[in-house]
Amino acid sequence: MTETLFLTSADVDDLADHADYVAVVRDAYRQIGEGAPAEPRTLLYNPDPAGMLTTYAALLPETGAMGGYTYSAGFGAGDAWFMTPLFDAESGEPLALLDGASMNPFKTGAAGATAVDALAREDATEIAVIGSGAQAGGQLATTATVREFEAVRVFSPTPDNREAFASAFDDRLAADVSAVASASDAVAGADVVITATNASDPVIDDADVEPGTHVTAMGQYNPEKNELPPELIARATYVPDIRKRVRQDAGSFLAAVAAGLVDEDHVAADLGEVVAGKHPGRTSDDEVTVFDSGGTGIETVAAAHMLYTRANDEGRGETIDFAPASEALTGR
Repeated sequence: MTETLFLTSADVDDLADHADYVAVVRDAYRQIGEGAPAEPRTLLYNPDPAGMLTTYAALLPETGAMGGYTYSAGFGAGDAWFMTPLFDAESGEPLALLDGASMNPFKTGAAGATAVDALAREDATEIAVIGSGAQAGGQLATTATVREFEAVRVFSPTPDNREAFASAFDDRLAADVSAVASASDAVAGADVVITATNASDPVIDDADVEPGTHVTAMGQYNPEKNELPPELIARATYVPDIRKRVRQDAGSFLAAVAAGLVDEDHVAADLGEVVAGKHPGRTSDDEVTVFDSGGTGIETVAAAHMLYTRANDEGRGETIDFAPASEALTGR
């Protein structure tokens, strides 16, 4: 038997700040860029009741951990459940099982922030956020740790939602945060654009994205999810989180392929290659860059290991026993 730490969302939700998430996720992508393995998601659908089971995984040898997410959504409940198993990368023993709900927006946001730090201009001061949900909040909170933004403009279709989002972040950030009436108003003059929606059609116009802009699109986890216009994909230096998922579920890239504007060679690098210094990323101030974030086990393992280590040091959580296969299968 081995003892494994079980951690609820409440056990871990105050153990790290936004910059902590960015630091460990950045290092995780460096490891991937230097050859550590990670796989894109597997996705199982059920039509009735409608729902899905999703898994993805990564192994981070320097961190000393491997694992990922297994989560379910729908099936009549109208909700999602984030189960995060974490294993020792050397022995294979289960270290922890985390409820990943509270960390989800921040570990995903940390991937976006890592991309902004690697791809956005150093002098970026204005940011547009399209979306006002938890994921938009996670993206903004983490990205604000890598650039000193002076202005944040937020748009989502529901006025009350965008106003509440802007008000909450205006109190939290040094920047001037305002809600605006359209996506075009948000994007105009922005140095960084974040799209955090579940849209099936583009939520911004290519013509509104000025030269030198960096765009992070984090709603790109399904062939039908398509936040960015194909013309924008075609003119941008395009960087996904994992190269192998581009043909699988990167909706905006697939739309650009279908339109005949790009082929698979249009992928400049994946984020790990940029962070590891194997690709320069941005090469000019006029270049448009796009980070396509569909969610990976990379940021999940990095964040989960950080939270596990801190919780273990503080004596949080409960232990549960796991039997090794040799014991369970032989009855010894």
